[in-house]
Amino acid sequence: MWTDEIVEEIHQIREEYAKSFNYDLDAIFADLRKKEAESGREVVNLSRKPGLITRWSGLAKDIDGDAKVTK
Repeated sequence: MWTDEIVEEIHQIREEYAKSFNYDLDAIFADLRKKEAESGREVVNLSRKPGLITRWSGLAKDIDGDAKVTK
């Protein structure tokens, strides 16, 4: 079976990183958030915002879940 050296290296790095946090996802997530904040780069949130028009229905949904016709 053929193995890609680059992919294997990435797997090894990922394994070492996870092992350094004892495979604790909360600790890994906190570390990634810390690195993100320290990077100085703009962080963009692409999650949907309440009240936006849905693409197919043409209805806007408020936070309380009520749909309103916007056309």
